[in-house]
Amino acid sequence: MKGTVSKLPAGNASSEATLLRSVDAAGAPVDSPELWIGVHIFEPGAVSLERLARSAQRFTPRVSLVAPDGLLLEVKGSLHLFGGADGLIRALAEECGAVGIEPAIALAPTPLAATVAARVGKPYGEPYGEPYGKPFNVTNQAQLIGRLSSLPLTPLRWPQDVVERLARMGVRTIGQALRLPRAGFARRFGPEQLGELDRLAGRNADLRHHFQPRERFRRRRELTYELENNEAVLAALAPVLADLGKFLQERQCGITELECRLRHRHAPPSTCILRLAAPVAEVARLTQLLGERLSALTLPEPVRSCEIRSGRPVLRVLASNPLWQPGEYGGSGGPEAPELIERLRARLGHEAVYGLQMLAGHRPESTWSIREPAAVNSSRAASDSGSGLALFRSIQAVPPALASSPWPAFRRPLWLLSAPRQLEEIDGVPRRRGTLRFCGDVERIETGWWDGGDVGRDYYTVFDIYGVQLWIFRERAEPHRWFLHGVFG
Repeated sequence: MKGTVSKLPAGNASSEATLLRSVDAAGAPVDSPELWIGVHIFEPGAVSLERLARSAQRFTPRVSLVAPDGLLLEVKGSLHLFGGADGLIRALAEECGAVGIEPAIALAPTPLAATVAARVGKPYGEPYGEPYGKPFNVTNQAQLIGRLSSLPLTPLRWPQDVVERLARMGVRTIGQALRLPRAGFARRFGPEQLGELDRLAGRNADLRHHFQPRERFRRRRELTYELENNEAVLAALAPVLADLGKFLQERQCGITELECRLRHRHAPPSTCILRLAAPVAEVARLTQLLGERLSALTLPEPVRSCEIRSGRPVLRVLASNPLWQPGEYGGSGGPEAPELIERLRARLGHEAVYGLQMLAGHRPESTWSIREPAAVNSSRAASDSGSGLALFRSIQAVPPALASSPWPAFRRPLWLLSAPRQLEEIDGVPRRRGTLRFCGDVERIETGWWDGGDVGRDYYTVFDIYGVQLWIFRERAEPHRWFLHGVFG
C-alpha cells in the first residue's frame, strides 16, 4: 500500500520531522527511495577530483562532483552488494585510501544533506566525539531532520552576510533555520537559501549531474610474428582501427589526434602521430592517412606489437551540402578542404603545413602570424577566423606575408623576407644585381615606440634589371641604410 505524508503547520521541529515521515498501513517507517553518500576531501589538491570519481564508479554509476572538495554517490541499489551501508562506506574509505586521501563520509536520504554532514565530519576511522557524536548515517527520511538540526549553517556555504545576519538573530544551526517562518525567511534572505533548505530536507527534488569520465580509445595488439614492412604493419592495425570506428560511432564523436606506437625487441618504441584538421570518424579515411604517415617512418627493428591511442573524442556536427558549389556565388569551402590539409600533413609532416591569420599593426612583419590551419565550412566562419589564407606549405626560404595594406593607395608584396636584407650602395643609391628602377610613391612607416620595436622607414617599389618587382626601404635614422624587405608575386 502506498505511504501517506502527514501535513502539519510549519514552525517547530516536531512538525518538520512529521512532514517527512512516510508510513505504511501498519504505521512502520518507510525507507527513503534514494540514499546518498557524501565524501568530503580535506586536502582538495592532494588528488584529482575526477580521478576519485572514476574510482568511485565501481560502487555506483550515479556519481556527481561537488567542486572543489566533494563527491556524491547514490547507493540505494548497491547496498546489498557490499553488505549494507557500513560495508559500502568501509569499502569506499579503502578506495579513497588507495589514492592517498582520508575522507569524511556521511550517508543521508538527500544529496545536500549527505554533503553538509560530510563537511562537518572527521576523517573516516578517527574516533568521533563531541560535538557531533557518531558518524552521520541516516537511512530513514523520518530521522533526517532530527539528525540535521544540531549541525551549524557553515557547511551550507551560504554568503557570509546571510550567515552573519542569521547569527545576529540567534540562528546558528540548521534546525533553528528550519523553524523560521518560510515567507519571512524568503523575504529577508532570498528564495535561493529557502530552496536549499527545502532540498536539504527533501521537500524539493535535488537533481544532480552525473559524472562522465573523459573517454579515450586505447587498444594494443600483440603480433604472432615480427613485421618488417610498413604495409604489413598497417594491415595488422586494421582490426584495431575497426574497433576505433565502432567506438566513435557509438558515441557520435570524431577524433582530431591519433597516436600509433610500434614496439620492437630491443629498440625504443616507434611513434607515429596523426593530427587532423577536423574531427574524423571514418575508418577508411583514418587508415589512409595513417598509411601515409607510416610510409615515411623508418623502422629501427621489426615490430612485435602495435598500439593505437586516440585523443579526446570531439562531438561531430553533421551538416548537409550547400546549394552552391565551393567558390560559386560565395559558396563555402567544400569538404575536401580538411582532407587536403590532412593529406599534406600526413605526407610532409605536421610542421610543414600551417595557416595564417591577420593581425592589426602597421609594421609589415607584425601584421600576420602562424596558426593551426582551420577547415571552415562557411564564408562567415572564414571571416570570423581572421584569416584570408587557407593553407600554406613552408617550402620557400622566406615566410609569406599578407598582400594587404591599411592604406589602399599602397600595394604590399605577397612575400616578405624573414628578416630585411641589407642592400649594397653606391653614393647612397641602392643596388641589387645592378641598378634599380624606382616607380610609384614613397610610403613612410613610423611606429612601435610603445613596445620597444620602434621603426622609421621609407618604403619604395622598384624593379631590378630582370624585371623583378621588389619592396625596399631606407632607414630614416642614421646611417640611412637600404634594405630589401619583400618580393611581389
